[in-house]
Amino acid sequence: QVQLVESGGGLVQAGGSLRLSCAASARTFRSYAMGWFRQAPGKEREFVAAIDWIGGTTYYADSVKGRFTISRDNAKITVYLQMNTLKPEDTAVYYCAASVQIATMTDKYDYWGQGTQVTVSS
Repeated sequence: QVQLVESGGGLVQAGGSLRLSCAASARTFRSYAMGWFRQAPGKEREFVAAIDWIGGTTYYADSVKGRFTISRDNAKITVYLQMNTLKPEDTAVYYCAASVQIATMTDKYDYWGQGTQVTVSS
């Protein structure tokens, strides 16, 4: 069982930056691939970024490529999402999730955090 807690969300102006963190509860975190997803009001939850267990492979949604960076610190059992050049369309609740294998689909992830709100004003 892995519990995940996101933090770092907030209100930022367009063009600004935020760094989200996702702290895990278990040392077994090291064996999981991690992903970030987001869900805007009235929309489906969508993939944002993912990283494999060692941090050597990353995937990004086209909409965030070049602006967002996913990373992890296994010693701190934490995964991060650095978000730069934020746009109003990035406004959503952001969730981190754990999977036995790096993936872009929500149904491949077994554990989810409660989410953190990111609001980008124009």
